[in-house]
Amino acid sequence: MRAMDAARKAMLEQTSQVPELECFRARAGQPRVYSQGVQKFRFPTGIWYEFVSQLPDKGTEFSTDDPLSPVDGHLIAVKDNICTLDHPTTCASAMLQGYRSLFAATVVQHLSEAGLVVAGKTNLDEFGMGSYNLNSVHGPVISSEGDVYKSRTVGGSSGGSALAVATKHCYAALGTDTGGSVRLPAAWTGVVGFKPSYGMLSRWGVVQYANSLDTVGIMARSVSSVRSVYDEINHADHQDPTSIPSSTRSRIEDDISLRPRNRPLRIGIPAEFFIRELQDPIGRTWLHALSALQQKGHSLHQISLPTTKAALAAYYVLAPAEASSNLAKYDGVRYGSSPSHKPKDRQQGNVLFSETRGRNLGAEVRRRILLGSYTLSSTAIDNYFIRAQKVRRLVQDDFNRVFKLSHPLLPDTVQVSKAGEGEEGVDVIVTPTATRQAPLIEELRKEAEDEDVSPARKYCDDVYTVPASLAGLPAISVPVPVPAELVGERDGGGKTAGIQIMGQYGDDGLVLRVAEELEGMFDVKNRG
Repeated sequence: MRAMDAARKAMLEQTSQVPELECFRARAGQPRVYSQGVQKFRFPTGIWYEFVSQLPDKGTEFSTDDPLSPVDGHLIAVKDNICTLDHPTTCASAMLQGYRSLFAATVVQHLSEAGLVVAGKTNLDEFGMGSYNLNSVHGPVISSEGDVYKSRTVGGSSGGSALAVATKHCYAALGTDTGGSVRLPAAWTGVVGFKPSYGMLSRWGVVQYANSLDTVGIMARSVSSVRSVYDEINHADHQDPTSIPSSTRSRIEDDISLRPRNRPLRIGIPAEFFIRELQDPIGRTWLHALSALQQKGHSLHQISLPTTKAALAAYYVLAPAEASSNLAKYDGVRYGSSPSHKPKDRQQGNVLFSETRGRNLGAEVRRRILLGSYTLSSTAIDNYFIRAQKVRRLVQDDFNRVFKLSHPLLPDTVQVSKAGEGEEGVDVIVTPTATRQAPLIEELRKEAEDEDVSPARKYCDDVYTVPASLAGLPAISVPVPVPAELVGERDGGGKTAGIQIMGQYGDDGLVLRVAEELEGMFDVKNRG
């Protein structure tokens, strides 16, 4: 880790220090504070404490003559599937135990250039596969700071990043979002989680789960903090073939600039999102947020996204299929830890990679590899993978039909008929982020053991987040207070519910603007 060359600018103003530095000083002598929960924020080395010991003494002044950026000197956490030079990158898997990358991810390089200090790596579901952050070789993400996160899941797979932000151990955190892995934990920990349009942030240096879905996301306690980090890492990258080039970015910005400013927005409400699984506190909070936006002068419009009913099923065909291909490299030869015993001790007929995978990959990862391998097999590819790709295209067409702004990457020859004759289309879509508040970890374990509960139940918490991922759209989760009369013991201590805002591809700025407006309407504590 660099010797605080960025933290020397920890004071962006002469009279105020970066808040999280005070948090670190106050707790540096209390290692138990980080056990189990935010302990995962500093795993798998002691670099966290090395960094704490290097923090400047209270009252130290810094030069502010030449700050590198508006976020210069702030602390940021990085999900442990994003490569860094100063920390191991393990993906929370025994397969990559102790692995150190030879290079840093492009987004991490941009953070360093902006003066942000990478304080540590955060826990996750192994290789990003999971919704509850229970599938980690390091153990589940739980916190010893308060009862709420002790007993309830913080969501996954970027749960470590969400908890680090929620407990004020950093200014912001990077995660990855494949089907909701930033937005779901953000909703369940009461922070802001942003997934930009696919291709806006470089994936160079991000360990792949599903290439066509993976997106680097940002978590912070306020939308303005998310925006400030996004501005520093939102650049084209020639090393990433999926990165949107600068020329296309300029064209998208030019098209968006033609839109009239400061006009009331048309907000879409998908009829298909009123589902049986939606808990009453979440549904009421959603309606409360829509009412607040309407009172600000925006208009509400019911829309239909019929194919989104099949989006979750398509996602859980496509993502495992891509994962089975991406994880083929972890065979104990090219990547991954090999078995410690000698080859002659192996059971007869077993090959090296089967033992390597059996010993070093968790149950959920093995399950998805098997599922993906099957759907790509000659006997199943037509019935599953090809059909799922067709569903994905239909999901994208549904969104293009209801948005007022045309998709900037569609050729002019491709025309998508708008929803309803005379309809203008909507500017953004507002939905819940999750169907329920954070469930109890004990409940999840009982569900897994209960033969009467479908194994697919654990995948249903992504039902609201997956459609935007399949379409590559920008989406953000903003915490909104649950009406006081609905906050109860069973609501996960949940005083807030995540409200999701989705926009047309490339319209990330509008999504952030609406999120800031929604955030400003409610007094949610612990901002900054």
